[in-house]
Amino acid sequence: MSSKDHIVQNEQIDKENKCTESQKNEIKENNTIENDECSDSIIKTMIDNRIVELEQQILNMKKNERDTLLRAKADVENVRKRADQDIEKAHKFALEKFANELLPVIDNLERAIELINPEKTEYNSILKGIELTLKSFLSVMDKYGIKIINDKDIPFNPELHQAVTTIETDNHKPNQIIDVMQKGYILNGRLLRPAMVVVAKQSNNT
Repeated sequence: MSSKDHIVQNEQIDKENKCTESQKNEIKENNTIENDECSDSIIKTMIDNRIVELEQQILNMKKNERDTLLRAKADVENVRKRADQDIEKAHKFALEKFANELLPVIDNLERAIELINPEKTEYNSILKGIELTLKSFLSVMDKYGIKIINDKDIPFNPELHQAVTTIETDNHKPNQIIDVMQKGYILNGRLLRPAMVVVAKQSNNT
């Protein structure tokens, strides 16, 4: 090989080496770009996930606040209802106590009316006065929900009546009320005093 050919060969090798170096640098740059793009994608995903996580935390906080507010409102409403019930019970208890104190007075007025002979004119004014007083009492009692238990010829009810005695009879059905010895009273559906009654029972002759 001549000296000239040797020089040409060396130049060719140098070109190939330079080309190889250039390719390596290009590949390295491409890898760096790809790595940078990959890192950016990972960071973006992490940021997006964090945003979603924070948004969920905000929603949970709002939900917890709403639940707390609803529970507080429910507690306030329950307290108000209990207070109203306690006040209502206190009023009913006070009225019940007053009514029970009033019942003997009404009983005495009714007995007085029964004892006065209406044929004796000298007692007419007294009788009318007692009747008006009794009427006023009964009117007030009715106004406050106090009802009288005084019905006859109805079935005996142990929740409303107390049997004083039983009488054999064919004129009434068994367990039917024949007579009321003392009136009973109810206050707003609650028994103040049972009616004292005479109850029919089946005759042994039948």
